Amino acid sequence: MQVSVETTEGLGRRMTVQVPAERVEQEVERRLKDLSGRVKMDGFRPGKVPVKVVRKQYGAQVRSEVLSEVVQQTYSEALEQESLRPAGNPHIEPRRTGEGEDLEYEATFDLLPEIEVQGLDRIRVERPQVEVTDADLDNVLERLRKQHADYQEVDRSAQDEDRVVIDFHGTIDGEAFTGNSAEDAPLILGAGQLPEAFEQALQGAQAGQELTVEHKFPDELAEPSIAGKTAVFQVTVKRVEEPQLPELDDDFAARLGIQEGGVEALRDAVRGNLERERDQAVRQRLKRQVLDQLADQNELELPKSLIDGEIEALRQQSGATAEGELPESERSAYEEVAGRRVKLGLLVNELVRSQGIQLDRERMMTQLREMAANSGQDPSEALQQIAQDRQMMQGLEASVIEEQVVDWLLEQVQTEDKPMSFDELMNSEDGDQASA
Repeated sequence: MQVSVETTEGLGRRMTVQVPAERVEQEVERRLKDLSGRVKMDGFRPGKVPVKVVRKQYGAQVRSEVLSEVVQQTYSEALEQESLRPAGNPHIEPRRTGEGEDLEYEATFDLLPEIEVQGLDRIRVERPQVEVTDADLDNVLERLRKQHADYQEVDRSAQDEDRVVIDFHGTIDGEAFTGNSAEDAPLILGAGQLPEAFEQALQGAQAGQELTVEHKFPDELAEPSIAGKTAVFQVTVKRVEEPQLPELDDDFAARLGIQEGGVEALRDAVRGNLERERDQAVRQRLKRQVLDQLADQNELELPKSLIDGEIEALRQQSGATAEGELPESERSAYEEVAGRRVKLGLLVNELVRSQGIQLDRERMMTQLREMAANSGQDPSEALQQIAQDRQMMQGLEASVIEEQVVDWLLEQVQTEDKPMSFDELMNSEDGDQASA
């Protein structure tokens, strides 16, 4: 087997592989002989079909299968021979595949960059020190009371926290559109349910009032028929209702599923939930800090194929359906995030390799059981379904090994405790992501 490698651009490589014809032809002949002993054909006894008859009937199919397998085998052998580490799958272009001639093909791919993780001694992270206070509990309990409020109709103008019941009908350029109308729609003022134009129009409105509201839809909406367009809504205010908050008593605790212990048990349950949220947010903040600084301390040349794959994954996550090459403006919107993900993936994989970090099976099983418990299904059935989903299990393994790398990094870098309130932690960028 002859192999030649040339650089195309950056980490890109074009590898030409020539395989002696004998390797292909001998395997084709072996399979045809094997097939002649097994195949059933009219006019011949089982196992007595001549090879030349089998070749005429099945030769093209067998040859195609052998060529495909030989390409796969020799591609791996060529990589090992040349000590190359590709990033992702290659693009294979056959050059010669004719019977009796040497097989030749080209494989184009990107190499993984050479990585030596540096700068760990320069990484400094802040570890939030957060106590869940009685005031934090009171804030949550007040929100719970508002979420379970009853509403009573009032004869006055609408204000924040009121529920306004409306009918509406919208058009764009005089034409109706999907989701353009509703009757008896209940909306809470000041709760972030409404576009700003609706919020402003309904503030101070009274029952029986008719309003005209214009609303411009965001340009980035997934529905192209309304994205970036302005709709005109005819709105009728049918009722204005004010909230009647339930008393914070044992009956309210029972309404929330606390059957024993009353308000004190409810407070304990809320405190436990807040402490779990705090721990998750602290972990997320530490993880974000250490990974961001790891990326900042290490400059890498990134394989274009991995960037392209990550951009496509991001597009699919956002609901994009268009295929083909991206316009430059759309590509740049994804490129920074995709580059960061690829870079961190390469650095994490290198730390797994260089530090000999092995997957913690017990930790993975713990996460697997948590996923099953939170699935809304019978936990044992959900556990079995997840375990049989290869893609989901691969994602879970990658997540667990990444958390193990974060643990290792946090042992290497400098940390400083930083006192802060619960609200400060949860309202930060990292806290929002942790609780999402």
